[in-house]
Amino acid sequence: MRNARRGFTLIELLVVIAIIAILAAILFPVFMRAKEAAIRTSGMSNMRQLAQSVYLYLGDHDETFMPSTNYDAPLDDPSRIWTIPLLPYVQNRQVFIAPGTSGSRFASGWANRHEQSIGINDTVAFATTGLPPDRICAPGELKLGCSAWNSVAKISAMESPSETGMFATTPHGPPGTKYRGFVFGSDNGTQYRPDFTVFDDLRLAVPLAADRDLVAELNHLDPNLLKPIYARYMKTGDDRGTTPVIFADCHAKSYTASAIKSGSSGIIWRFR
Repeated sequence: MRNARRGFTLIELLVVIAIIAILAAILFPVFMRAKEAAIRTSGMSNMRQLAQSVYLYLGDHDETFMPSTNYDAPLDDPSRIWTIPLLPYVQNRQVFIAPGTSGSRFASGWANRHEQSIGINDTVAFATTGLPPDRICAPGELKLGCSAWNSVAKISAMESPSETGMFATTPHGPPGTKYRGFVFGSDNGTQYRPDFTVFDDLRLAVPLAADRDLVAELNHLDPNLLKPIYARYMKTGDDRGTTPVIFADCHAKSYTASAIKSGSSGIIWRFR
């Protein structure tokens, strides 16, 4: 007699499919988080390269930073923004772009400054005549909303380079909008700190920060009062998303948007 060949019953097939679906539902978020963590690590590597290149630049320029924006330079001068003076020390335009972004590009001049997704601390901005006087600060001046300082920034102005944040990820967007992805504002979030009363210490200064696109969310504000940090990695919508922060001594660490904007990170943003 031939042995009867028994196949799977419909119920058995449904049970197997259900088990596979459950496993996929459990593992898919894990794989996605692992992928995003790898992208964040790649972004941290890019930004560390930028910080190391800044040190090479400082060595060639009497310990003086390239301005994040040189407002005294003409609008059509590519060196008006920091990316062009630093590029010879980096030699790779992709390093200026946060991995995992879509549509972000190297900011090759003032006209496309909105496209970049890694920003530098705007405390190194410079102006004497290129801005209204109320937007130009003197070093150490306890005034919020400074767009530039009336002298170039030197590394010696930093009390503690290992605590001073220089690079973070930023939102980017289309032309003709308020995006300024090549920089972030060092004190635009200070007035929103939960413990803020009066600006009597530079260490109180914090940037605007969120794991959402604050430029789109706060589009009614003056662009000079935006320039936020975008904690674009592992984002949840409640500011637990993270950004790598690269410090002036070139070490790197990831921080949540909530830690940055509340001041609990302990990072120095306004160093002059």
